Amino acid sequence: MGAWAIAVHGGAGVDPNLPLQRQEEAKQLLTRCLNLGISALNSNLSAIDVVELVVRELETDPLFNSGRGSALTEKGTVEMEASIMDGPKRRCGAVSGLTTVKNPISLARLVMEKSPHSYLAFSGAEDFARQQGVEVVDNEYFITPENVGMLKLAKEANAILFDYRIPNGCETTCGANVESPLHMNGLPISVYAPETVGCVVVDREGRCAAATSTGGLMNKMTGRIGDSPLIGSGTYACDLCGVSCTGEGEAIIRATLAREVAAVMEYKGLGLQEAVDFCIKTRLDDGKAGLIAVSKNGEVAYGFNCNGMFRGCATENGFMEVGIWE
Repeated sequence: MGAWAIAVHGGAGVDPNLPLQRQEEAKQLLTRCLNLGISALNSNLSAIDVVELVVRELETDPLFNSGRGSALTEKGTVEMEASIMDGPKRRCGAVSGLTTVKNPISLARLVMEKSPHSYLAFSGAEDFARQQGVEVVDNEYFITPENVGMLKLAKEANAILFDYRIPNGCETTCGANVESPLHMNGLPISVYAPETVGCVVVDREGRCAAATSTGGLMNKMTGRIGDSPLIGSGTYACDLCGVSCTGEGEAIIRATLAREVAAVMEYKGLGLQEAVDFCIKTRLDDGKAGLIAVSKNGEVAYGFNCNGMFRGCATENGFMEVGIWE
């Protein structure tokens, strides 16, 4: 029997002026989710069960950008996406374009276990959800007043926002004519503050699993798909490790970042933290991102190249950490 390990994240790229109350709320949510996962692992739930359980909890709380509280499209609606992967036999499931499914991560798991496919999107995913009898709600359930206000700011700035947190003063400085130092696919953006959620787990049997869920970008084009549902980019698990990524989706996609961590462990012989550091440093070009990871040996690691990442991690030997900044 090995030892379990778990990590959760609520997004990389944090407003340095984030109010202390908001920081504390985020830490409390991460701690609650960690304790939920720890309790499940101590009850000998499998890794795949635990990552689904934890991400469902994150989707239900509106604090981060997944499920309720998801970022809004240019049309003021929510389109969510998620993926899940079970390291043994590398089984996986993913969904995109969800508008009524209360917990996208659970539908992703059903795609993995109850369909002949790995990925369903938009109307096909919604139809499958109803066939499987999962809980559905009106799109308005996912929309918060805060996000409605941030979408208005995004439209006034004529910009895509990675999420709803605007740095202090941005209301007057984020106009369309203001030069932004940050770019996405060569185009300037106003704010870097993604809040995708994810969880990675290795259980006592050495089985790794990973899950990632998000509402995407604020003011995104309808139909946009990011890294979170893409196996190998936002999510990956195998017999060596489990990885969940967050940040600039287009950069993560180009890097196939989650799979890359496993690849350098396998082909370069790097340890988990070495692999995470190597990929964050060398694979993102000018992109900003972060990730969490666990190994089959009960190790946990994380890394990011921006100013902060909401994260928490714990191991069976008593280690536990919840943080935001470096």
